[in-house]
Amino acid sequence: KDLRYYYKVYKPKDYLFEGNKGPYSPSSVLRILKIAVEKGGIKKKVTPHTLRHSFATHLLEDGTDLRYIQVLLGHNSSQTTEIYTHVANQQLRSIKSPFDSINLR
Repeated sequence: KDLRYYYKVYKPKDYLFEGNKGPYSPSSVLRILKIAVEKGGIKKKVTPHTLRHSFATHLLEDGTDLRYIQVLLGHNSSQTTEIYTHVANQQLRSIKSPFDSINLR
């Protein structure tokens, strides 16, 4: 809903999110991200790379093929993209079954 509103109001031409003169500069992206992190009350360090990493990890966890993720991220080597399988596998291993909390004694 918010994205539709944004699109109707700002009518972006080439990029969904763009400044007055085209795509946002790296410094603008950092400034926007810093404001969003502060508003969200997030205490951890967040960078644009953090968002990229999270995006890739979520895609993988949702079942997106690693090759598609590789293309989306612009990785030349599949080995670079395979880093995300390690992160996703760690998270999967940390999930506990509800049965693990049942005390049978």
